[in-house]
Amino acid sequence: MSKAGRSIILGRCIASGLFVTAALLACLSSLSGSSSAQPARRSTDWQPGDYTQTLYFDGLTRTYLLHLPTAYTTSQELPLIIVLHGGGGNADNISTTTGMSGEADRRSFIVVYPEGTGAISTWDAVHCCGYALANNIDDVGFIRALIQTLTATLAIDSHRIYAAGFSNGAMLTYRLGADLSDVLAAIAPVAGTIGGQATDASPTVTIRVPDRPMPIIAFHGRLDQNVLYDGGHGTATSGTRVDLAVSQSITFWVQHNGCAPTPQSSVSASANITTETYTHCRNQTDVILYTIGNQGHAWPGGQAGPLGDDPTHEITATSLIYDFFMQHPRLDQSIFLPLVQR
Repeated sequence: MSKAGRSIILGRCIASGLFVTAALLACLSSLSGSSSAQPARRSTDWQPGDYTQTLYFDGLTRTYLLHLPTAYTTSQELPLIIVLHGGGGNADNISTTTGMSGEADRRSFIVVYPEGTGAISTWDAVHCCGYALANNIDDVGFIRALIQTLTATLAIDSHRIYAAGFSNGAMLTYRLGADLSDVLAAIAPVAGTIGGQATDASPTVTIRVPDRPMPIIAFHGRLDQNVLYDGGHGTATSGTRVDLAVSQSITFWVQHNGCAPTPQSSVSASANITTETYTHCRNQTDVILYTIGNQGHAWPGGQAGPLGDDPTHEITATSLIYDFFMQHPRLDQSIFLPLVQR
């Protein structure tokens, strides 16, 4: 069934008030690939393609888009990437903006695009944003429950579960790297930060100290006016939020991962792209930062999003993220090396 057809049926479900009755299951079953029920064991019914799904968690019906690559079968476990949209975005536009599903087909990854909450769909990322922050929505718990649901029903390699996100979604990605370090193998935040102040009068808050080191590949535009590279009030945002600088976010992870404090640095021939790679980290949990000197609030190499700027095409973040993830499976805790103070 087409997306338009699914939308029409879903709209009829909402209009008829079936979301508060048992008839919801019947209504949702008419949406191809959509189900509000959680199967108890791995299913053999899944085929490659896109599925709009729901998960009831913490009193809310949460929606997500699931992409199974062309190589998907139940006989081989594949890596999973959780991709988080920015504030005001949704699953469809982050999928289109990033091209993550097309790359998933080429690399044999499963991709899931959860959606936030509220009228403009936001995430609770410690100091930001919108409805999710104001209502203390448990997005970390939701993502953990989503992972548990997917690993119970799909052929997923539990040592290769990753998270990536843009803007508010990147902020939550940083938070997931800390709160779900027992589950995630690596993360890729694009145009985000680890914390800040919700308002000028609010205290500065950051993500918690994770229990494990976490490989990071991050991207940020020097001209970003939504989440300022050097921190502060974003002039392109209507609120009073104050973000920490990119350097503070990267330093947090460099120190936690026990990396050498001085990065290996390189600059592109155009001088627009600076790459800083922090190595000698515990268990090869490298931290890489791509700074794009001529880009604003955008996903490098992707399409311009509805709330973003034009991206650079000198690098492709999606391809670099997949390369990084393929090099970083999650290690068992029993073989983690202790932190060495540098």
